[in-house]
Amino acid sequence: MAISLLALAAFLLLGLDLEEGSVFPAAAAPEGVEITYGSVIKLMHEGTKFRLHSHEVPYGSGSGQQSVTGFPNVDDSNSYWIVRPMPDSAAKQGDVIQSGTIIRLQHMRTRRWLHSHLHASPISGNLEVSCFGGDNESDTGDFWRLEIEGSGKTWKQDQRIRLRHVDTGGYLHSHDRKYTRIAGGQQEVCGVRDKRPDNIWSAAEGVYLPISGSK
Repeated sequence: MAISLLALAAFLLLGLDLEEGSVFPAAAAPEGVEITYGSVIKLMHEGTKFRLHSHEVPYGSGSGQQSVTGFPNVDDSNSYWIVRPMPDSAAKQGDVIQSGTIIRLQHMRTRRWLHSHLHASPISGNLEVSCFGGDNESDTGDFWRLEIEGSGKTWKQDQRIRLRHVDTGGYLHSHDRKYTRIAGGQQEVCGVRDKRPDNIWSAAEGVYLPISGSK
């Protein structure tokens, strides 16, 4: 059953407690729309087309924090992330985001932040990427610098980007190596310190808030 974009926005922003894998309509933004703070998006890995995903399953090694994976299905409620500024930033909901800006990504369902540190990732032994903290708990391990590929100066939907972790220097990365247990069929997400083709992501489905002051 088709659900309007307005209804989808209400569902997302209320953070309904949906089961992992439940059917949840994916809203595609008009091509080239600006991404603003407060928007709720899915990030698609360019090489594999998997979406950045998290769920309340801890890593069995490393930090033991909430795991982050690449998920194959588009219609999944655990692949939504809220785009947030740094704490104490003057940025507000609806502001556009310039290349080079440090942002945070908050997992919509669990309210934890996309995070990285020096623990080794489970499959490849690169930098582990996890979810950590909560609405009132965030630190520099949640800071990611937006790097837009090409000549674009502000972040737009479908634009090729990299996210570089501020503390470790690792780029958000994925590849086609998959878990066989717990998160079977989902692929590893990790951090690597050099630029590679598998560092590239783009904003896909989601609810894109209008620019502040726009009609």
